[in-house]
Amino acid sequence: MDPVPALDEPLKKVLGPATAKVMAEHLGLHTVGDLLHHYPRRYEERGQLTHLADLPMDEHVTVVAQVADARLHTFASSRAPRGKGQRLEVTITDGSGRLQLVFFGAGVHKPHKELLPGTRAMFAGKVSVFNRRLQLAHPAYELLRGDAEETVETWAGALIPIYPATAKLESWKIGKALQTVLPSAQEAADPLPGPLREGRGLVTLPEALLKIHRPHTKADIEEARARLKWDEAFVLQVALARRRHADAQLPAVPRRPRPDGILAAFDARLPFTLTEGQRKVSEEIFADLATDHPMHRLLQGEVGSGKTMVALRAMLAVVDAGGQAAMLAPTEVLAQQHHRSVTEMMGDLAQGGMLGGADDATKVVLLTGSMGAAARRQALLDLATGEAGIVIGTHALIEDKVQFHDLGLVVVDEQHRFGVEQRDALRGKGKQPPHLLVMTATPIPRTVAMTVFGDLETSVLDQLPAGRSPIASHVVPAADKPHFLARAWERVREEVEKGHQAYVVCPRIGDEEDGAKAKKKSPEDEAEKRPPLAVLDTAEQLARGPLAGLRVDVLHGRMPPDDKDAVMRRFAAGEVDVLVATTVIEVGVNVPNATAMVIMDADRFGVSQLHQLRGRVGRGSAPGLCLLVTEMPEASPARQRLNAVASTLDGFELSRIDLEQRREGDVLGQAQSGTRSSLRMLAVIDDEEVIAEAREEAARIVAGDPDLERLPALRTALDALLDEEREQYLEKG
Repeated sequence: MDPVPALDEPLKKVLGPATAKVMAEHLGLHTVGDLLHHYPRRYEERGQLTHLADLPMDEHVTVVAQVADARLHTFASSRAPRGKGQRLEVTITDGSGRLQLVFFGAGVHKPHKELLPGTRAMFAGKVSVFNRRLQLAHPAYELLRGDAEETVETWAGALIPIYPATAKLESWKIGKALQTVLPSAQEAADPLPGPLREGRGLVTLPEALLKIHRPHTKADIEEARARLKWDEAFVLQVALARRRHADAQLPAVPRRPRPDGILAAFDARLPFTLTEGQRKVSEEIFADLATDHPMHRLLQGEVGSGKTMVALRAMLAVVDAGGQAAMLAPTEVLAQQHHRSVTEMMGDLAQGGMLGGADDATKVVLLTGSMGAAARRQALLDLATGEAGIVIGTHALIEDKVQFHDLGLVVVDEQHRFGVEQRDALRGKGKQPPHLLVMTATPIPRTVAMTVFGDLETSVLDQLPAGRSPIASHVVPAADKPHFLARAWERVREEVEKGHQAYVVCPRIGDEEDGAKAKKKSPEDEAEKRPPLAVLDTAEQLARGPLAGLRVDVLHGRMPPDDKDAVMRRFAAGEVDVLVATTVIEVGVNVPNATAMVIMDADRFGVSQLHQLRGRVGRGSAPGLCLLVTEMPEASPARQRLNAVASTLDGFELSRIDLEQRREGDVLGQAQSGTRSSLRMLAVIDDEEVIAEAREEAARIVAGDPDLERLPALRTALDALLDEEREQYLEKG
């Protein structure tokens, strides 16, 4: 039997079963290699201690400090009625602040002997408040003793790695475990090809691992980080480049539109000319559709840039070539809306097989979960026979019963709402893999697109169609200036008097089920002393108060689908003046006559979401107005976020701000799922250059050696990155 390579050695053999179990359960670390890639979060210099003044509440912290004094108190309690209860109070300081440590009962003996004034130690525990003072109760601690031969200077200058830790395993215990496995770093196989590493002046992987865990200087840390970032970016980009290469080998049916077919007939009737951007992106898509391997394209477009028109022309091109196209929408409201707008845009071209249908016409069917049995049967029949060239639906399209005659193109709207499995299941319904077009209105910075959607080619629509109006956005500070809120409702009335309509958006629905959830308040809610505003309450207050006499209606996600559709139809037809809604209107709702939007508790929404919501107004010729109502104070981060949204309509700029304010993991979502493959060193926004360069290098290497036969160490790194979950993700992406 071959010996297990050092880095694949299970931790329980090296560290013992108890420590290994905690590492596996709480940190997802199973092998020596996993532990070596568990990098320090930061470094403490023994001479420069953590600021006790900045400790966060309720968080597990590690601090390095000196004992200022220690006092043992005795007290009477139910357990020790004769005054034999013992409490040890230790005050520690780091020059910036003081912190109380407290130990009780039998737990006082060891610290009482060891934590003498003047002693330095690392302390770890959860920060709590007692008698209005911060304290750590029963913290774990590790004394920092300089060895006899170690001079005070070197001791004070040493860098102590602080690791991402858990209550069950303190940072220094992780550090000790790393001391044990660090010699194995010498055997780490280097995934970067030699010429690439040398050309960029990067240290070897064994050296980087030693320097990240045991740095002597800050320069060591920088060298190690630069190298480890390259590893992450490069291995991920190689995985994506191989995916693109494999896709290029798959067979697909080329779909070319006929010069005198349904697409030509549709274009001839368009009452407007396509924007330059729409034409350019359409050409890219048609070129992809004409090839004999499947298109994989991401279409990014600002809210209202005309993505649906581009997608519809692609679907018509496929119908022309004898195939069928399916459009997948995340919600029933949106599927119905797409179906309505597509049939309206196509007119009699959508009436295939019906009286009055044009010669080139096809059928456009809708398929959702809540359809009646008869309508559903007919839709399924039209798909199976090929009578319907275009189908628009929700994930009901993915069910086993749905059979296509010849599925040639899948269009996925708002990609981030769809699971990869769902996209995959729909693609599996073609005789050969269908072409894939993914649309998103959430602008994604270039680097994130390269990291998350690296297996998709990207097209960007950044031009608004002629006739679209600018949207003015303003923050309404309801707490500081209540008269601003009163003015907001006057503005809504003014818009309605001009014959326009308005949306009012709230974070919550406000029926009983929601009420139960609201009782469990988050710390933020506690701080603000009220739950987020709700649609049902707000609608009632507005109809009785500032908007009395206007036609006010509500829309939210828990209404039956037919009711939702009826409300949207009434609003679209102008029979409702003000629609009070949750974020169900965020995606794709198109009512050109709606010119004003008031977003209540706007600080409860993310930057991208506010940008999406705002895109629902100003869709006609009249200018749009978006009012962001908040009670957050002027200096708060939430207000700064709202000011950023109000100051620009550039979605790409906002997505950068959004990404800088959130953890990358939220944005990368499932593409970074699985503990093994999450980014540890790479910051997607800051490391833009590394990602772009790694992508180029990866494409070059994969083109010359798709199976990486000449680079066995890179293959091994790839296998480690692509644990099964990850492999499936890329397979289906």
